[in-house]
Amino acid sequence: MLTSILLSSILALPALAASPDDWRTRSIYQLVTDRFATPDGSSPTCNTEDRRYCGGNYKGIINKLDYIQNMGFDAIWISPVVANVEGNTSLGEAFHGYWTQDINKLNDHFGSTDDLKSLSDALHKRNMYLMVDVVVNHMAATSNPPNFGSFAPFNQQSNFHPECFIQASDYDNNQTAVEQCWLGDENLPLADMNTEDQNVISTWNTWIGDLVKNYTIDGVRIDTVKHVRKDFWPDFAKAAGVYTVGEVLHNDTNYVAPYTQALSAALDYPAYFFLTAGFQTSNGNLSNFASVIQAGQGAYNNGEHYMGSFLENHDNPRFQSLTQDQALVKNAMTWPFIQDGIPILYYGQEQGYAGGNDPANREALWLSGYGEDKPLVQHVKTLNAARKAAAAAKSDFHTSSLQFLVSTQNNLAISKPPMLTLLTNEGSTSTPQWSVPNAGFSANEEVVDVLTCTKINADANGGVTVKGSGGNPQVLMPTSALPKGGTVCPDLATGAQSSSARSLAVQVLGTSLAAVLTLAIAFS
Repeated sequence: MLTSILLSSILALPALAASPDDWRTRSIYQLVTDRFATPDGSSPTCNTEDRRYCGGNYKGIINKLDYIQNMGFDAIWISPVVANVEGNTSLGEAFHGYWTQDINKLNDHFGSTDDLKSLSDALHKRNMYLMVDVVVNHMAATSNPPNFGSFAPFNQQSNFHPECFIQASDYDNNQTAVEQCWLGDENLPLADMNTEDQNVISTWNTWIGDLVKNYTIDGVRIDTVKHVRKDFWPDFAKAAGVYTVGEVLHNDTNYVAPYTQALSAALDYPAYFFLTAGFQTSNGNLSNFASVIQAGQGAYNNGEHYMGSFLENHDNPRFQSLTQDQALVKNAMTWPFIQDGIPILYYGQEQGYAGGNDPANREALWLSGYGEDKPLVQHVKTLNAARKAAAAAKSDFHTSSLQFLVSTQNNLAISKPPMLTLLTNEGSTSTPQWSVPNAGFSANEEVVDVLTCTKINADANGGVTVKGSGGNPQVLMPTSALPKGGTVCPDLATGAQSSSARSLAVQVLGTSLAAVLTLAIAFS
C-alpha cells in the first residue's frame, strides 16, 4: 500500500518542463565551460591572451553547482558541446566551442557523453534547467579553401554557400550577404551552411531533436541567428521541442523583432546597447533606454516576456571594463532581474571581473576563489531572491508588463508590482531623489528597499518620495510581499511563510527514484 502511495506521489510531482512559459520564471547563469571550474578543484594559470584550453569541464561545473544555486540561479547556459577544430589556429584554440567540425561527436576537452548526462542529471535533481549553446550557421576550417571532407556530417562542398566573406557594409544594406556569405577570414574561414538545401535542413532538424533528447536539455541558445534565413528557424525550433533563444546582434528592435516570431525569443541586444550606454557614465541617457524597452514591448512576439536580458556576455566587453564606479555597476546589474524577460548573468560578473573585448572577457573563474561574501555576489543573490518573492506574492508578475513611472536622463522609476525599482546613473558621489506619486502601493503601506533593508512608508495615496545614497539603486517591495523565514530582509518580512510542502517536493525531486522505491519496499 505504501509503495503505491509513494509512487502516486512521485508521479504527481511536476516534471521538469522547458516551454517558454516555464523558462520565464527562471534565472540563468551563463558560463564558458572551459573557464568555469576544473574537475579537481585546482586553479591553473589561465592567460586569456593565449586563447588556449585552460581545463574547465562538465565535472567541474557539477562540483560548483552549489555556488551557482546559492546565488539563486535555477538554470545554467553552457558552451557548445560538439567537437571543434583541434590544435592551434591563427586565433588560438577552440576552447570556447564555437568552431564546429563534427556535430555528431562531443568536444572531449569538456568531458564524455556520460559526463554531460551527469551534468544534466545533477541539475535536474536540483530542479535546475540546462541550456546548451548550438552553432548552425557555419563550420570552422583551418585552411582556405577548406577541407570539406574534415567536416561531419556535412562533408561535401555543396553543403555550403559559395565562398564570399561578409563585408562591414553588408550589415546595413545586404541581408542576403549576411545570410549567405562567410564569417571569419582567410586564415580561419567559417564556411557558411547551405541552409536552403533540404538535406542540410533535415540533418540539422534531426540532430537538434536527438541532442535535446539524449542529454535531457531544457533550452537551446542559438548562435549567429541573423546569419541564417528567418524561415529556417521555425522547423528547427519545433524539432528541438524546447525554449529557443537566438543571438541577433543588432541594436534595432525592428530588426530583431521578426526573429521572435521564428524562435521562442531572442537575446535582447537592443536593450543591452542602450543599457550599457545609459549606465556607463553619468552623461548617459536613461530616457533613451526606457524608450527602447517600450519599443520592444510593442514589437517583440509576447512583448519582452521571453527575451533574454543581460548586461554582459562572452562576445562583448565586461561592463567594468567601461566603468569602475560601483554605483553605476550595481544599477546596471539590477536591470535584468527586475524587468519582464528572463535574467541572464555572465559568469565572473558577480566577482567583479573587468575583461575587455574577446578574449579578455573570458577569464578563468577559479582565479576568483568563488568567494560568496563579495558585494556583487550578495547583490545578485538578493535580486534573485527578491524576484522570486515578487512572483510568489503576485501571480501575474511574470505575465504583466513593467511601466516607467519616471524616465529622465539620470533617473528611472520602474513599476512591476509588487516591485518599484529606482535606478540612477548619477554615480557614487551623488544623492539621487525620486518622487513617485503614482507608485501603486496601498495608502501608508510599509515598504522596504530589499537591497539595504531600509523601511519607509508610502504616503496616503500610495506614492513614495525617496532620497538615495551614494548613487545606489533601490528595489522597493511591500513588507507583506516578503516571506517570513525567507532570505530577503527577514527581520522586516510580514508575508506568508514558504510552503513546506513545496520544499518537500523539491527534496523528493532531488532523491533518486531508486532510493524512494527502496524505501517503499522496505516499509511495505
